[in-house]
Amino acid sequence: MSDAIIKVENLSKLYHLGQLHQQTNSFRDRVRGFFKKSRGFKKTETIWALQDVSFEVKEGEVVGIIGRNGAGKSTLLKTLSRIVKPTSGHAKINGRVGSLLEVGTGFHPELTGRENIYLNGAILGMKKQEIQQKFDEIVAFAEVEKFLDTPVKRYSSGMYVRLAFAVAAHLEPDILVVDEVLAVGDVAFQKKCIGRMGEVANEGRTILFVTHNMPTVRKLCPKAILLENGRVAMMGATDSVVDRYLAKVAGEPCSTFDLPPGSREAPGVATRLRFLDEHGKPETEFRLWESWRIVVEFEIFRPVAHTLVAVGLLNLDMVPIITYWSQPQDLEPGKYSVEFECTVPLKSCEIQFAVGISSYERSFYYVQEVAHVSICEIAQNDQPIRASGAGILLSHERPWIIPRI
Repeated sequence: MSDAIIKVENLSKLYHLGQLHQQTNSFRDRVRGFFKKSRGFKKTETIWALQDVSFEVKEGEVVGIIGRNGAGKSTLLKTLSRIVKPTSGHAKINGRVGSLLEVGTGFHPELTGRENIYLNGAILGMKKQEIQQKFDEIVAFAEVEKFLDTPVKRYSSGMYVRLAFAVAAHLEPDILVVDEVLAVGDVAFQKKCIGRMGEVANEGRTILFVTHNMPTVRKLCPKAILLENGRVAMMGATDSVVDRYLAKVAGEPCSTFDLPPGSREAPGVATRLRFLDEHGKPETEFRLWESWRIVVEFEIFRPVAHTLVAVGLLNLDMVPIITYWSQPQDLEPGKYSVEFECTVPLKSCEIQFAVGISSYERSFYYVQEVAHVSICEIAQNDQPIRASGAGILLSHERPWIIPRI
């Protein structure tokens, strides 16, 4: 008999692009379908988010799930959390699941923070007395004491995520499922959450963790799954899986990278990262001391004062190299871009990036390890150059944010 707490067999999920809801077999739907066909409507385009995914996770294992954007990571977690129904195959879960998938999942917006804590505990099958024993610990972790009796629809995205994670991590689910929603919070909050997940792992509970932070995966997860195009490309020891992922990313140059969507409840999100050479040509390989450009495209959903965009350059071990900032500006809803001119005084290396957007230095969007470029060849005048340390700012003039038409 298998001792797996999660058993996934041939799991597949098909999405119909542009279809807002699942069509039923009602008379109205059949009539609508007839008229669409008679008017020459094209067949709905489909995409397989997951294809024949199979794996097992034993009780107490901590498993990282990695892969490029669109690989199927979030769809897999939503399926395991019973939020999304698979098209075929099945997943057997032996235990109660605590999920933190995206801002807004699991909370009722009209209820207060206090009421949502009890609601989530009840959903997990806990008694009121059990929830009360954890209540103070949850509130202290989330740091929302002043807003505990405020409806969560009035919370900022950061407050929402802090409380949601605190509930998911402290109400003792058998399986903790965490997506990269933690990127919405600031760095201090992310470290706090990683520490709490380590404690949960030491308590012998099972964790599934989706992230783009490879050092965190190596540190927290003994085992990892690599997804590619909705399929399991590799599963095994984390170091081997991460090495394969990084090698594949480095071997597939791409000058344009779509960024994780973040929260629609935040004031705005970054959407795309592009790399150009000094002549404006798309490129992902640059020479030492060569001037090149980073373009960040983003969207603002509501007026934001003193908006600042930052791009951080890090090596593959997540050690900061350089950070660039834009001029702070007041922005109205719309699409924008900002272009940074870069020069990297390092030896040949691979570089990855972090992108953040803030208002009055309070971050409302942050992602890291979202793209890779290569710095190659020797320095100018054939003179070797040593790494100059973290936090160097070589750009003497901060760029202005411009609207995108």
